[in-house]
This record gives sequence, structure tokens and C-alpha cells, in this order.
Amino acid sequence: MEAPAAKPVLRVAAICGSIRKASWHRGLIRAAAEVCEESIPGLRVDDVDIADLPMLNTDLETDGGRGFPPAVEAFRAKVRDADCFLFASPEYNYSITSPLKNALDWASRGVNCWADKPAAIVCAGGNFGGGRSSYHLRQVGVFLDIHFLNKPELFVFAFDDPDRFFDADGNLIHAETRERLGKVLLSLQAFTLRLQNKD
Repeated sequence: MEAPAAKPVLRVAAICGSIRKASWHRGLIRAAAEVCEESIPGLRVDDVDIADLPMLNTDLETDGGRGFPPAVEAFRAKVRDADCFLFASPEYNYSITSPLKNALDWASRGVNCWADKPAAIVCAGGNFGGGRSSYHLRQVGVFLDIHFLNKPELFVFAFDDPDRFFDADGNLIHAETRERLGKVLLSLQAFTLRLQNKD
């Protein structure tokens, strides 16, 4: 009797919409990487930093729009090589952050690096937990052909009692939220495998 085939290792490009050092959202990404290492074989989270991306300016493109500045080329390669995405981003003025929008736009120039890949969103914030931002991100994803996981959702209502959820360095310390994050990651893994086997 043959042993069952091992699940492939899926690469999750995790993108934090905040470039603040102690961001809760970067803490969510760190926690996601830990959860995968501890209990979700076959899923690897790579924190993809967007802090060094220049603001989108098509004057910076070369080779008829096929060449990009080095930081953009490196970022596009990480997006292109990923199997799926995890977005962790705060809500600014009812919408997504400018660093995140800039990253989305750069990786869509020329050949769209986001296309036909699944993604999950996690947010922390006020009385809606960053929900308006995530819905704006979904709208952008329609044009980018990103397939967003619908359930489970993770909105962390952290503003009223932040010390319950995160420490001073932005690390997630709330056990129930960590468990919910694990459920999001398991669903993202299953969704990615299903999409990859669609043919």
C-alpha cells in the first residue's frame, strides 16, 4: 500500500499595509508564520516588506514598461513566485493604506503578478476592526483578478483594549485571536489547493 502523497509546500506572500515598526498588522503576520510552523504543515508564510518601494511613477519604468526599479523588480518577483497572499492592513480614512495601494499598483504594471491567485485578509482596528479597508481591498482585487477567501474573516477589535491583544512591540498575545488566525490560514491552504487543482 502506497503512502499518501505529501501536500505541497505553499508559499504565502504576507503583505503588511503598515510600515510602522510596531504595527499590529506586522504582528499578525509574525503570528501567522508561527502558527504555520507549529501546526500547519505545507504552508509557509514569507513576510514581504513594501517599505522600500518608490511611489508609483511610470517615468521610472524602462524597456517600454517592461522594466522596473530594483526594489520593484524584487517585490514583483516575490508576488509572482507566491502561491497565495495574506494581506494584513489597517484602515486609513475608511480605506486601504497608501503603502498597500502603491504595492498593489506596482505589481499590476505590465504583466499582472497578482492574477488568478487566492488571498486572505486580516485586520485590526476600531469598532469595525478594519472591515471597511478590507472591503475596499476586495474591490481592487476584482480588477487584479485576486480570488479572496470569503470565510472565515478576522477583524480584531483592538482599539478599546489594545494590551489585551498586542504587546508593546505589536506581537499578537491573544490566544483566541491566534486560534482564529489559524482557521483563516487553514482555509487559505485548502482554497489554494482547490484552485490549483481546478483543471
